[in-house]
This record gives sequence, structure tokens and C-alpha cells, in this order.
Amino acid sequence: MKEKKRETILSYILKEIRRIIYVMVDEYRFVFRDSGLVAIFLLATIAYPILYSSIYKNETVYDMPITVIDKSNSVQSRKLIAQINATPHLEVVEKCNNLEQAKESFYRRNVHGAIFIPEDFSTKINRNEQAHISIYSDMSSFLYYRAMLLGTNLTILNTNKEIKIKKLNAMGRVGQVAETSIKPYQYKGTIFYNNSMGFASFLLPVLLILIIHQTLFFGITMGAGIVRTDRNVLKSEHPKKFYSMLLGKALCYFSLYIVIVPYVLLFIPHIFKLPHLGDPMDVMRLMIPFLFAVIFFSIAMAVFIKTREAGMIVLLSSTVILLFLSGVSWPQSNITGFWKVFSMLFPSTLGVQGYLKINSMGANIQQVAFETTGLWIQAIVYFIIATISYRFQWKYDEKKERAKLG
Repeated sequence: MKEKKRETILSYILKEIRRIIYVMVDEYRFVFRDSGLVAIFLLATIAYPILYSSIYKNETVYDMPITVIDKSNSVQSRKLIAQINATPHLEVVEKCNNLEQAKESFYRRNVHGAIFIPEDFSTKINRNEQAHISIYSDMSSFLYYRAMLLGTNLTILNTNKEIKIKKLNAMGRVGQVAETSIKPYQYKGTIFYNNSMGFASFLLPVLLILIIHQTLFFGITMGAGIVRTDRNVLKSEHPKKFYSMLLGKALCYFSLYIVIVPYVLLFIPHIFKLPHLGDPMDVMRLMIPFLFAVIFFSIAMAVFIKTREAGMIVLLSSTVILLFLSGVSWPQSNITGFWKVFSMLFPSTLGVQGYLKINSMGANIQQVAFETTGLWIQAIVYFIIATISYRFQWKYDEKKERAKLG
């Protein structure tokens, strides 16, 4: 009796495994027959990382063109202009007579900033009074503002130091005594994980995770829209067998992306000199629950996608939101409780945080246990939601079909 029971259980398990494999192979055929799905799953995941990395590979803005309005026309003002021009951030490409002329140059996009030095600049310095200069920056990009601020601030601080030393020298305090009086203690700032303060090192690791998340989401929802439009697969499936159908689909997408992930998250950072401090095996261990979480999340959401194009609308409206919720563009510690909980509904949030800790900060898999556990929980929860959603949809379609026939 026990042997028969074991044989029955074993035959049932083998039957379900064959069914899952059949669904997986059938899903592969479905994906590779549609040029749109091939473009999303393969071409987009290959091209987007190269495109974004190529655009931002310079990391920061150097030699940003600016103009100067020098009303002082003195030795001090010319020296200040020369020092500003010597910084790696700014380049003085022209000099204007007034602000109106500088505006015209700005509107023609010849320059991205302007420095105004008033007539009394040199006089006030000679009188030991506080002198002022005005800085105007192009705010169409934060990188322009950053370059303007760094270049001018470094120059002004250095100029202030020189003026103070001259005053102390006139009072008889020279050499090391003067230097110590101006700067009584030394400090050394250390920037963790992004020494160059580059934009690419800051943003691209996040975008790489979002590329995986969004291409998977769009491809799966797009496939659901095709099914709804061309053929109703849901009706051909028995409600009790939805779990094996979902596992088969999931294994198809997982086996496809487990090959793509090393290219996106390991090869691209290495080629474009992005942060890649962590162990590649730890990255892959994190990606296993991440991929399953994204796949089941996408399948669960795909139930509500009625057409092929609907997935694109959701994709466009959600990408920027997911970027904000990831805790990178705005510190997660400053995100309010509701939005912090809301962000945990999306696999991209934990995926981004875990990947940044391993890849950019050099953490190991044990140090991202929270993110890994959270992604496994999401995968299980979304698998259950997807099963219930498909079952509900199947029953709804059944009633609808009976009503038509009745």
C-alpha cells in the first residue's frame, strides 16, 4: 500500500515537472516568434546599458564655458579670472561688457554661466572690506550648477587665503606661523564609494537594475496583452493547474535573464569603469530572488493588461516613480513611513539597495540579508497573488462565455 502511494506521488511529481517544462518550452516559442518581445528581452537589455553608460561615461562636467563681466578691471579681478579659468571645472570663453550681453550669449547656448565682478571689487579689498562677486548659473542641468559652484568656490577660498596671508605678512607674521594662523587645524575629507563624485557612478548602477526590472515587466505584460488580443490561453487552462503554468512561465523568463544579468550587472560596470567592488557571485545570489520577485510581480500585474500597448503606458508612468522610491535620488532615511512601506511593494527597491551595497560598497551576501529575504518574500507573495488572479480571471471568462452562449 505504501509503495503504491509512493509510486502515485512520484508519478504525480514527474507529471507536473513535465508539464512545467512543456509550459516553459512553449513560452520560449511564444517569445521568440514575436519580434516585439525579442526586441524587449534581448535588444533592449543589450543596447540600453551601453547607451546609458556611453552617454554618462565622462562622469562630470569639465571646462564648462562661462562668461565674465569684469567692471573692476583691476589686478585683483584679472588674477581672480585667471584662477577661475585654471580650475578643471570652468573655462572663461568670453568677456562681456554688461549683463544684457551675457544674457544674449547664454540664450545662444554659448555659455552656461556668468560671473559679475563689480567696480568696487579691488577698492574694497584694498580697504580691508568685504568684496562681493555675483555668480549666475545655468540650472537646466544640476551638473552645470555643480561645476559652477565647485570652480568658483575653490577659487574664492584660495583667494581669501592669499589675502589673509598678505595681511599677516604685513604684520610681521610670515611662513608657517601665518599658515597656521589662517588654518589652525587640518582636515581631510574622504568621499566613500564615489571618489570622483561622478554622475555615472552615482546613477548608472540604479539604472542597470531598473533596466532589468522594467524590460522584464514590459515584456511579460506585453505578452499578456498579445494573448488577450490574439488567443485566450486562460480558458484552455484548468484552474487547479495554474501554479504549474505560472512556474513554467517563470522558469522561461528566469533562464533567459540569468544569462542576461551577468552582462548587465557585471560586464557593463567593468567595461565602463563603474563601481564593481563586490564579489560577482554575491551579485548573482542576490539576483536569483530578485528575478523571481520581478517575474511573479509582472505576471500578477499582467492579469490587468488587456492590450499589447497597455504595458507601455504603465512602463512610462512607473519608471521615474521607481527611481525615486529606490532611495537613491532622495535619501531613504528621509522618506516618510507611508512611502517607505509603499516602495517595498516593488522588487526594484530592494534590488537597487542590495545591488548598491554589494557592487558599490563592497558588502557580502550576509550583509544584504534583509534585501535577499525581502525579495524571496515578495516572490512567494506575488506567486500566490498571480495564482489567485489567474484563477479569478479564468472563472470570470467562463461566466462571460456562458452568458454569451446562454
